[in-house]
Amino acid sequence: MHTIYLVDDEVNLNRVLVKYLEQEGWNVRSFTDGESAAKAISEQPDLWVLDIMLPDMDGFQLIKRIKAHNEATPVIFISARDEDIDKIIGLEMGSDDYIAKPFLPRELVIRVRKILARTYAAPKKEAIRYGDYVIYPEKRVIEEDGVEIDMTSKEYDLLLLFATQIGTPMSREQILVSVWGDDYFGSDRVVDDLVRRVRKKLPKLELETIYGIGYRLVAA
Repeated sequence: MHTIYLVDDEVNLNRVLVKYLEQEGWNVRSFTDGESAAKAISEQPDLWVLDIMLPDMDGFQLIKRIKAHNEATPVIFISARDEDIDKIIGLEMGSDDYIAKPFLPRELVIRVRKILARTYAAPKKEAIRYGDYVIYPEKRVIEEDGVEIDMTSKEYDLLLLFATQIGTPMSREQILVSVWGDDYFGSDRVVDDLVRRVRKKLPKLELETIYGIGYRLVAA
């Protein structure tokens, strides 16, 4: 059973969302302020649902603490501000999705289910070797000389996308659909930022920029 932590200061909405999430069989704990939620980060739930606008701290401050504890923990942002800049900042900070209020509770349930399946139900596959790196799709782990490299969920998804299609040029649009889903709306500059972060963590990765198109991983 997956555990979901929900943070939203709108008490009525909080109760409704908890009810819908619990109906899916998930274990849900809710908070109405950022400080109490921050104290529970060490409990490491399977997924966080964060409201950006909270009475004591914003969701951006909270996601920093969550990612500092475990970069791979998936996060969904919700906000009454339907602004592209909030979406971009959230994605750049490691969130997996963004939902603008008002929204139907079922929409949140669908997105949570999708992220949990992608994060924790990876199909069983053999390890992928790329130079000194070894990728374990089943565990969503990458190692170098037996040492695990910390990566966010999105960074790992991008790496696996390229590692399974070595030599194939990938446009930014293709990467957006594969990593963020076909319901993503926003600037494709988040792709460039994600590529930059992966290159920094994996300097031996031969990830080429194809100007005017996108990127390609060449054989090691």
